Amino acid sequence: MKTVAGLRRAGLAWILFASVLLAGCAGVLPQVERVPSKTLVAAPDTPLVSAVRAADLPAEQSGIWPLLQATHALDARLALIANATTSLDLQYYLVADDPTGRVILRAVRDAALRGVRVRLLVDDLYTVDLDHLLLGLASTPNVEVRLFNPFASARDSSLGRLLLLARDFKRLNHRMHNKLFVADGAVGIVGGRNLADEYFLRGARGNFIDFDLLVAGPVVPELSHWFDLYWNSPYVYPVADIAHAAGRPPQTPQELRARFDSATAGDPQPAPPLEEDLFGSPPLRQLLAEHRLPLLAAESHAYADSPDKIDPAHHSIATSDTLTHRFLLQLSGAKRDVDLFSPYFVPGNEALERIRELRERGVRMRVITNSLAVSDEPLVNIRLERHQTELLKMGVELYELSSNRLKLDHTLRGLLGSSTGRLHAKIGLIDRETVLVGSMNLDPRSASINTEIGVRVASPRLAEMILREGYRVDTLNGAYQVKLRPDGRGVRWVATDGDKTEEVDVDPDTSFGQRLRLLFLSLFVPESQL
Repeated sequence: MKTVAGLRRAGLAWILFASVLLAGCAGVLPQVERVPSKTLVAAPDTPLVSAVRAADLPAEQSGIWPLLQATHALDARLALIANATTSLDLQYYLVADDPTGRVILRAVRDAALRGVRVRLLVDDLYTVDLDHLLLGLASTPNVEVRLFNPFASARDSSLGRLLLLARDFKRLNHRMHNKLFVADGAVGIVGGRNLADEYFLRGARGNFIDFDLLVAGPVVPELSHWFDLYWNSPYVYPVADIAHAAGRPPQTPQELRARFDSATAGDPQPAPPLEEDLFGSPPLRQLLAEHRLPLLAAESHAYADSPDKIDPAHHSIATSDTLTHRFLLQLSGAKRDVDLFSPYFVPGNEALERIRELRERGVRMRVITNSLAVSDEPLVNIRLERHQTELLKMGVELYELSSNRLKLDHTLRGLLGSSTGRLHAKIGLIDRETVLVGSMNLDPRSASINTEIGVRVASPRLAEMILREGYRVDTLNGAYQVKLRPDGRGVRWVATDGDKTEEVDVDPDTSFGQRLRLLFLSLFVPESQL
């Protein structure tokens, strides 16, 4: 997602070059008072807590349910907001000023007006021109809005942020990539979706095939622990303090609230899904009206990077105690097969070592990622191609999602329309018994630069739902399989439809000019930044 053009991988070539030329201070972060706070858990007789209790989960097991379809994932968030009575904690990499972002922010504002305490923590990379929404929300009673690792100025200028990023690259390059939603300290959502149109199949130009988990029970306090750790860390700043330090003209709370109200008034509430999801569950809004939740019982645990990961003084955290390292340790325990969904896949040295060990033990490895044509971060694919031959010679099965092939499916064609469909789900499945879900990609940026969060769920049933009923990985009709050429000196892309096989020797659906331009740009961007 590049709402601020060039601020992430595709613009890193310019940024790294500019950082050599520019010198000086990139702005001074203000001294602020952060009032510590902790998660508030609703009373036993409140709707969400009652619904969790009615699920009658076994002791020490959590309740989980997959949110694969975008309509059900959006409905779940809005339903939790509407039923919260005590607290809402939202932690996101991206909240957009679009119909989805505004509807969620307005719903959160309405919850605060009825007495729910709201804490919204947003990474500050994609907040250009967003202060009017964030300040308006923050001026509402019962609401706090904080920014992670903020820009000290350039609140309304993409170019200004590029210059700041170039001048203070060492600090501002580190981002909070976490995505977490907790209502009443009782029910949560964790996974890959940000709060923007593209993550709920509502985008006009591009849409993400994504995945979340609805969670309840003992795993929720674990997630709340991580939220509290970030919320109270020295790397977050109240949005009002940052806006003031950046020289934004002061406005009264009444003016800020009026502007927020005007900006969010024109977005209609999304219609709730009328049908059950792929797994037979009605929409969450309907279920909560009936005082119940669709939950599978499973042992589940939450893990996250420490917010200290962004601090050079804690550099050891980036290599020894990251979520990526924990993820790869989990993979090492596989006995039969591993399935990986990663939209941005650039295996570093540790990942390659783990994969090689697994293949030497005969563990089947299957990786599903985006093709060059559909990726919103195509430099990643250029770097992946440098590892393709090595991975394929190990025996790894590598698949790349194609938007054109996705649209061969009538249902997906109807959902995507003329937009580009691309993978954004981040899932690992071990022996079809353990499921790893979160915000983490298998790339160097997730490993050592950004912070991430995820959950581990021991549930063969959940694995089956994802692999067989959800993504149907045994057919993968929406993807090309990448295979070695017969001489072993390169790769080709192969797709099969019934008795028809298509083979191409260059990245499908791309032009020579596109590939040449990306290859040139890749010369200026170290793999460690991807």
